[in-house]
Amino acid sequence: MKLKRIFAAVTAFALCASLAGCGTSASVSESAAGSTAETTVEATPAVTEALATEETADASEAALRIAGLKGPTTMGLVNLMSDEVASNYDFTMYGAADEIVPLLVKGDLDAAAVPANLAATLYNKTNGAVEVACINTLGVLYIVENGETVNSVGDLKGQTIVTTGKGATPEYVLRYVLTENGVDPDNDVTIEYCSEATEALSKVQAGEATIAMLPQPFVTSAMSQVEGLRVALDMNEEWQKVAGSKLVTGVLVVRKDAVENDPEAFAAFMDGYAASVEAANADLEGTAALCEQYGVVAKAALAQKALPQCNIVFETGDEMKTDLETYFNVLYAADPASVGGTLPADDFYYAG
Repeated sequence: MKLKRIFAAVTAFALCASLAGCGTSASVSESAAGSTAETTVEATPAVTEALATEETADASEAALRIAGLKGPTTMGLVNLMSDEVASNYDFTMYGAADEIVPLLVKGDLDAAAVPANLAATLYNKTNGAVEVACINTLGVLYIVENGETVNSVGDLKGQTIVTTGKGATPEYVLRYVLTENGVDPDNDVTIEYCSEATEALSKVQAGEATIAMLPQPFVTSAMSQVEGLRVALDMNEEWQKVAGSKLVTGVLVVRKDAVENDPEAFAAFMDGYAASVEAANADLEGTAALCEQYGVVAKAALAQKALPQCNIVFETGDEMKTDLETYFNVLYAADPASVGGTLPADDFYYAG
């Protein structure tokens, strides 16, 4: 099920401020609309109604159609979504990434907050018709333990780790970090894969396992359910130690034709997105309430506790390219299909 939200262009204040959200400006500004109304002399009701209808249609055509997924990759958008004057942005929430893919491919969506490797897959699937505009979420994976034995990656030797994501990015990240620390993921540890995080947690709760790798915000929820459960390792830190760049989770991907149709509007959208991310990290309580309101996270209380560990960012330019290229290279080495078969070329990275 999807939750439809319509929200408008970034205001002049938001564009000038150092914090704002994610959105794109209208092709017809409020001031321009006002001028048109003032120059319409003795308009009949029928003409007035026609003008209003035409203006609404123009705004609808200009709206940047943005998709989000439940969870951290959309947390940075919610402050912009709540902007009452953002009527020229059309935002839709989806429950699964596979709902978004065909819509982006067909051009029924302009942009989407998605897992980073999916952006690379979309680039290949569309023959380069999409590009990555920004990194919006860094790593959200953590090793948790019900005990005190694990204080380094080396301490995982001889241990059993329950986790999710077999054949997907969590597995590739875990195997890479283990290998780079001299731990053989096939012989030195036992990795048990579960279909979902709740299953992994249930094993810890039942005492069948003491160590798990879980994502936020589920880690925060799990720690409230299992007495003594603690974060033993932050996979962001462990990745950076061995890769020399930041671990990436989510990005905003956009169709190139949507950018080319109005580069200035998209630049305004990017300014707004940056501000929304800043607000998300500065106002935890307000952002958490919006996360619940828009269905990004089930409960505001959980979102507020998890936000500081969800690594919501707005990373662009060379920094974005460096972090993504390193990440993609690791995934490609593990399984080329995880990034769509080939590594994205330079035109995948939005230059502004």
